[in-house]
Amino acid sequence: MDDHIRVSDADRERITSRLREHFAEGRLTSDELDERVSAALNAKTFGDLRPLMADLPEPVPAAPRASHPRPTGPPNWVAHRRGPRLMPLLMLVALVALLAPAGGGWLVLGLFKVVLMVWLVGCLVGAFALAGWRRKMRRYWRDGYHQHGPRDL
Repeated sequence: MDDHIRVSDADRERITSRLREHFAEGRLTSDELDERVSAALNAKTFGDLRPLMADLPEPVPAAPRASHPRPTGPPNWVAHRRGPRLMPLLMLVALVALLAPAGGGWLVLGLFKVVLMVWLVGCLVGAFALAGWRRKMRRYWRDGYHQHGPRDL
């Protein structure tokens, strides 16, 4: 800043608070603090404030808080699927067996088709429930709730 620019009340207050911090850290005596605070409150320009802080160190900027990196992949405990998915293949076989003609209307084949149909509907309901659960768990891990509540942003 130019030494001829007039200071505001906020500038004076900022300098006096920094002087109090230096006093609390032991860099100034109480007499020096009183002298410098009164000079800061009577200062008209930045040129009047500059000598008050010239022999005191600048505040050290605080290191930025390390934010938690977002997970790039699934957690270590998640099993990765290898090979073809078995459930769609079994459902396709069950559908073909269900649609095949009974050939003579045998009672056993009819009972088999009913059991197969119940199994097929159960698999579909389970697949939709599992997909919803997996979506919920992905959101849970992505948002960081597994680490003691939601992540601070």
